[in-house]
Amino acid sequence: MKFELTILGCGGAIPTLERNPTSQYLNIQDRYFLIDCGEGSQIQLRKYKCKFSKIDHIFISHLHGDHFLGLFGYLSTLSLLGRTSPINIYAPKDLLNLINAHNEISGKIYNFDLNFNTLNFKKTTKLFEDNILEIFSFPVNHSVPCCGFLFKEKISQRNIIKTKIKDLGLGIGDIKKLKNRENCIVDGKPIKYKDVTVLGNKARSYAYCADTKYDEKIIPFIKDVDVLYHESTFLEELKNKASKTKHSTPNQAAKIALSANSKMLILGHFSARYDNVEKFVQEASSIFKNTVAAYDGYKYQIKN
Repeated sequence: MKFELTILGCGGAIPTLERNPTSQYLNIQDRYFLIDCGEGSQIQLRKYKCKFSKIDHIFISHLHGDHFLGLFGYLSTLSLLGRTSPINIYAPKDLLNLINAHNEISGKIYNFDLNFNTLNFKKTTKLFEDNILEIFSFPVNHSVPCCGFLFKEKISQRNIIKTKIKDLGLGIGDIKKLKNRENCIVDGKPIKYKDVTVLGNKARSYAYCADTKYDEKIIPFIKDVDVLYHESTFLEELKNKASKTKHSTPNQAAKIALSANSKMLILGHFSARYDNVEKFVQEASSIFKNTVAAYDGYKYQIKN
């Protein structure tokens, strides 16, 4: 089953011809999520063949324009296309005021309900849960209230050894218990789940660290994550500017990835002053080897 990330935009506050403002599309077992929605995100969704109309959950990290100004157009397009199913938005509370003001001025009425969920900038918060997945927000250190997001699969059921079903006369209820790591009794005989099942798929995880300065406080929230996306707006030579504007450098992102025991680091949110981002990877990989630079259209699938 898929756990695939698509980078729709990896630029900073000023878009360029090569880099759109920040937005990401995440497909986790046919559940579709939009993470931030900078200008032009709906065009990028089409360009990279994402399931444009099947996104049910939108996460907005903070209210700087390069992270949310594409939302108004995207919601309008969905309404024009006849969408009627609700959309869940997780964002700073003032975004709802902006949406309502925009709709009032433009006379816009959506065909669907917006379920608005206000982010908590003080502590880690569970935003969503179903039978396969949990999603959390966690505060990061930026010039305005801002959150990162963690997407975690739940530990999957164990797989039953098929030959054991007939050999032991296991019924449907027995199989369900055993797959859920429960022992059972069949015809008076105790059956241990470890004897008749094997491990299922590994639970996968992805962390999105939106605009933030270097801050080790986020490490416990993202510990052991499979893939970490961490902003790296400026190269190390501008680390003072990064600190002043509450952004990060590749070195700092790499230190976070290393301390968090991440398996992979993706750098992004590059300042428009940089045409080439190879040096970002060079700086970060000197600390954390498995580092790549995002680019618009970049896809990465986290495998079991």
